[in-house]
Amino acid sequence: MHVPSLIEKKREGGELADGEIRSLIAAFTDGDLPDYQMSALAMAIFFRGMNADETASLTRAMLESGEVFSWPDDHPPIVDKHSTGGIGDKVSLVLAPLLACDEVWVPMISGRGLGITGGTLDKLEAIPGFNVNVSQADALAQLEKIGVVMMGQTADICPADKKLYALRDVTGTVPSIPLIVASIMSKKLAESLDRLVLDVKHGSGAFMKSEDDARLLADAMRVVGESMGVRVTTLLNSMDEPLGHSVGNALEVREAIDTLQGRGPGDLVAITLDLATEVAEASREQLASWLDDGTAWEKFVDLVEAQGGGATCLDRYAEIHPAPVVRRIESDRAGTLARVDAASVGHASLELGAGRARAEDAVDFSVGFSEIAKCGQALSRGDTLAVVHARSGSDADEAERRFRASLTFE
Repeated sequence: MHVPSLIEKKREGGELADGEIRSLIAAFTDGDLPDYQMSALAMAIFFRGMNADETASLTRAMLESGEVFSWPDDHPPIVDKHSTGGIGDKVSLVLAPLLACDEVWVPMISGRGLGITGGTLDKLEAIPGFNVNVSQADALAQLEKIGVVMMGQTADICPADKKLYALRDVTGTVPSIPLIVASIMSKKLAESLDRLVLDVKHGSGAFMKSEDDARLLADAMRVVGESMGVRVTTLLNSMDEPLGHSVGNALEVREAIDTLQGRGPGDLVAITLDLATEVAEASREQLASWLDDGTAWEKFVDLVEAQGGGATCLDRYAEIHPAPVVRRIESDRAGTLARVDAASVGHASLELGAGRARAEDAVDFSVGFSEIAKCGQALSRGDTLAVVHARSGSDADEAERRFRASLTFE
């Protein structure tokens, strides 16, 4: 394999063969292909793209760079969901235990937040004691017991993806559909799924800004998944305003708890049921009943206890991670709220410390926004636009300024 020739081939718009892609990824995983050559290849892919066959080959090569889950022959349906990210998106915290009420297994491998997009693992770790570092053996034992596990990517799962994403992050090659598809689908397919539902976001607070681009990404992921024997469905959802009323790790956990106890905001409940219905055995009406009657909540408690969390703190979770400064942002006018720009709210939350600019940064569980008003809401002067949770008065001042700038009134 002459690597410069393969880089040149893709640079000129040529198609890489399956064997060439597999050899490149194997060499990169083993350390025989230097970072500078893989970075050059990623840039060539960024500009020239990949066709469906190349994308499937790249996904399969990254999947096979590590271990995949192995299930007993008599296992129930294995299902999962993936979201391409959003602001205030705490759906996984509600969806995973809800699906586990349906006699399916949910081996959900999640990630951490980066930039303005929050991460499920960070939210789970806002629950005292919750352990996201679960081995495959322990994951299987937990699935056999309660039907759900929520965990991080282990060192043995798709190591090529870990190495490649680190390069993409520092070389300006993150926004490439083939590279995004291979990164997402290799990790999800490592779960040896039967069914997968993809929540593909578009809008100001999403990675894909236009609905057309989101559809291209959704179709590419569906094709790759189906080529590997997984039933894949895709739903496109707007991320022009935050989902629910809260943004920030502990604040989103609180809202997820409310939802699991039948008190969730309408948009969060609706999207959770939309996604769950695509992979569940039960009807939408049954799934909604499990949210309302406490069944899904009991499963969430089981999940927290199984992974070392302090389940006794959940009933008083509002007292966990209090921010030093909590300030109500009041409307200075009357009118209908036409826009709450999700990207702006995400950036404000990031500046408060709720997110990370680099993968190694720590996050502050306590900060963010709650009680965020929704688009279309009629407001009077003095009504609450949001509540900011901050480390200091100066942080709250800047967060309020940014939040107000995100709003448009009619």
